[in-house]
Amino acid sequence: MQGEGGGEREGVTAVPTLETARLYLRPFTLADAPLVQEMAGDVRVSATTLNIPHPYPEGLAREWIGTHAASAAEGRVYVFAIERKADRALLGAIATTITRQHARAEIGYWLGFSHWNQGYTTEAARRVVAFGFEELGLNRIQATYWPRNPASGRVMEKAGLIYEGTLRGYLLRKGSFEDTAIHALLRADWEKLSVHADSR
Repeated sequence: MQGEGGGEREGVTAVPTLETARLYLRPFTLADAPLVQEMAGDVRVSATTLNIPHPYPEGLAREWIGTHAASAAEGRVYVFAIERKADRALLGAIATTITRQHARAEIGYWLGFSHWNQGYTTEAARRVVAFGFEELGLNRIQATYWPRNPASGRVMEKAGLIYEGTLRGYLLRKGSFEDTAIHALLRADWEKLSVHADSR
């Protein structure tokens, strides 16, 4: 991916552990699979995502976790477990998917239902945005959500991403076309904002 000055920035070949005031963002391990299965299997969680199926198949969590190391080694996707510092509880996941050619990434996330509306996703998203600009040398970070899930849009806004528009009928999910809103932040925007100062 392009770093500052247009050069390639290499070296992040594994999922690192990042830190915020209340959270650790760390690599998943196979020990997390049973809880991932339980949380992602909740229809209230899968209903707000594109790629989490419902019902959630047995063994899928282990299979998914097993892909993370190779994806990070190739610099394609970095998937973080969201863990609460206070009790080391696993809360959910956040990922950044890289398009190297354009120095761009898209972030996506899900949180176990019992942990909603406590600011955890915003806190994690701010830190992953900082990781993208500081460690991966990205120029643009974006995220999408369905307007029927406005809470996800608020997370993006609080993380500093700027609303750019709504793509009508953009995604096909379970036989229905979904309007999809997109938010993004450019490196130039991020450097002007104070949001990244609060990301650690």
